[in-house]
Amino acid sequence: MTQESEQAAGAPAVVLLSGGLDSTTCLAIAREQGFTVHAISFRYGQRHEYELERATALAEQFQAASHRIVDINLSQFGGSALTDPALVVPKNESADRIGTDIPITYVPARNTVFLSLALALAETLDCTDLFIGVNALDYSGYPDCRPEYIAAFEKMANLATRNGVAGRSLTIHAPLIDLTKAQIIAKGIALGVDYSKTLSCYDPLPGGRPCGQCDACLLRQKGFDENHLTDPAIGPAPDA
Repeated sequence: MTQESEQAAGAPAVVLLSGGLDSTTCLAIAREQGFTVHAISFRYGQRHEYELERATALAEQFQAASHRIVDINLSQFGGSALTDPALVVPKNESADRIGTDIPITYVPARNTVFLSLALALAETLDCTDLFIGVNALDYSGYPDCRPEYIAAFEKMANLATRNGVAGRSLTIHAPLIDLTKAQIIAKGIALGVDYSKTLSCYDPLPGGRPCGQCDACLLRQKGFDENHLTDPAIGPAPDA
């Protein structure tokens, strides 16, 4: 048993679970560390709900103590290709072509909204550990995936909550923050994650098949390539 597992010893932890590669790896890490996980997902007006189907199945597979899907509607604000059907999800031929500017798939304040609601859940569970699968290396340039953002939110959370004021500090765990996509995949495989059950695609084809050309698909493919593996989520093409 690891030191982290001994410290957790069945303590509750809230895990943000989208149904994608990163959040599922994060869920597996929380379980491996010995936490009793309570998963939280969001129906926020995103382009598709395939990811929520995956999140539900993954929460069951990893024996989450609970799994909530919270309804909010960020699509009423727009401003992102993930919430506004009038905007087109960018597609590229390779990960090398992904730009360095904040892309149109960035959803304004999404992680701030998600973390705030996860924090509310944590308070009701008397929980002082919260896991999020953000990554600051192989990612699409989102400002709310950076270490300084996570540190700032954790500080705010401990100023704004009953537990924080009482001296029971909340810890936001971001175990993937400084890993490459290849390292995340290797970690997940070591923990028994079946990546065929995850969906990272921003704009999947009918049935939830990945498009293969959005930033999320390309970064995911790069991670599997660097591990000399085939992405198990990309099965045979459906019959024409």
